[in-house]
Amino acid sequence: MERSEEIDQIKTLLARLDSGTNVDAGGVRYNPTSAYTDPDLAAAERRQFFDHHPQIVGLSGDLPEPGSFMTFDELGTPILLTRSVSGEFKAFVNVCRHRGVVVETAERGTKRRFACPFHNWTYDGDGTLVGLPKTDHFGELDRSELGLVQLPAVENLGLLWVHPRPDGVIDPDELLGAELAADLADWNLGELRWLGGDRYEVECNWKLAMDTFGETYHFPVLHADTLYGAFYGNVQCYDTFGRNHRMLLCRREIDEVRNLPPDDWDLCTATLPVYWLFPNVQFIPSGNVVYVVRAYPDPADPGRHTSRISFYLRPHVSVDSDAAHFAEEVARGFGGVIRDEDYVMSASQQRSANSGALGHVIFGRNEPALHHFHNTYRAALGQELLPLHPTG
Repeated sequence: MERSEEIDQIKTLLARLDSGTNVDAGGVRYNPTSAYTDPDLAAAERRQFFDHHPQIVGLSGDLPEPGSFMTFDELGTPILLTRSVSGEFKAFVNVCRHRGVVVETAERGTKRRFACPFHNWTYDGDGTLVGLPKTDHFGELDRSELGLVQLPAVENLGLLWVHPRPDGVIDPDELLGAELAADLADWNLGELRWLGGDRYEVECNWKLAMDTFGETYHFPVLHADTLYGAFYGNVQCYDTFGRNHRMLLCRREIDEVRNLPPDDWDLCTATLPVYWLFPNVQFIPSGNVVYVVRAYPDPADPGRHTSRISFYLRPHVSVDSDAAHFAEEVARGFGGVIRDEDYVMSASQQRSANSGALGHVIFGRNEPALHHFHNTYRAALGQELLPLHPTG
């Protein structure tokens, strides 16, 4: 974000605080609860948004050095992500070409070779088959044709993109757009280091997980004893970038900038930026830690999903320092708020949706992100958009 825009955004938040106003979508929208329960819709979403769409699977710091690897199993196809000896980011179907066994079972680490646990067929970080035991018994094969199946992989602005289909295409310029790409570039994502993470299995639709990041109207109630002490609820800035968006939540520390000249204002002191990257990623830079939350639908049940939350450390903080340990405690506490407060509400919403007790839920004028989430999903599926109903 350009410096002039940062100052303008903080001025807008201060003005809204002082006037008791908020971002305004201009009306309400009624979202059918079938959006969270319909198995045919869930299958279409999984096919179009996940199986046939580029996925952000992490940041550059997940693979910090040649030989680093990470496995990823949330898309149905087991995926192996590597940093090759030459430093290139690569992705493969994590399946041995012999009998189809998953090759690497560890979540992450550093290795030069990946050996299948069934018969010890061995691959290097470029996916090349480098070891085939007992060829005199098995038969000599053309190893150049039997490497791990490669998937499209792009490292851009510190984001790791993978397409789950070998013939898929990844175009970050199209996926992000120039304005958002320039904004994200300012966060220097390629310099962040992986700090830790959690995985939550939640009894709610994956879109309900995204919804919980779409407004701060609930902060004074749901987060009264946690986040509300650090944030003003029900006031924010909001901007869309095609299918993506950016929210600026209002920290209570914004009061400290009032007596400072605008040139001394700091965006991360006054606000918490929250970016939604279509279809399922929340990117949240905060202080010494950056959070990435990803939600994945259950392949068999529209009312379940898996959330992956990863924590990344800014480069000026030493990994072994007290500041890093404190940052990890804060990060895990934030993850706990998502799990124990937000997702508890999401599971409650799911039970209601499953019962059929309500035909729709309402997205308020102060919840524009929810309007944008769902109309973006509907547009991508060729559905009629949710109409806006003006209110007084």
